[in-house]
Amino acid sequence: QMQLIESGGGLVQPGGSLRLSCTASGRSIKNYVMGWFRQAPGKEREFVSAAGLSWTGGNTQYTDSVKGRFTVSREDDRNAVYLQMNSLKPEDTAVYYCAADRAWDTVVGGLEEIMDFWGKGTLVTISS
Repeated sequence: QMQLIESGGGLVQPGGSLRLSCTASGRSIKNYVMGWFRQAPGKEREFVSAAGLSWTGGNTQYTDSVKGRFTVSREDDRNAVYLQMNSLKPEDTAVYYCAADRAWDTVVGGLEEIMDFWGKGTLVTISS
């Protein structure tokens, strides 16, 4: 089993920045695609970003609404993945979840039912 713990959420004004962290325990993340998802109030959970395996090139992908503002990175030696969020907007308000799966398509496709592991989330609130 892999346990994922997110941290770094909080209240930020529009235009501000936050860095979310996801720390894994129980297994190494090096063989897992790591993803970030979010769920806004009253909405379904959606894919935000994915970080592919470091040893296959470390490709990344983002949902259109965060491209150019968010950056995902991973440090396999620290068993951690990060989401740097800049130029935050009120519509970024959500609970942000970290997820891990061996398959790229599962993470990017947001196939929640078969995702290997999920964190419990951290709340990000963008408000003035």
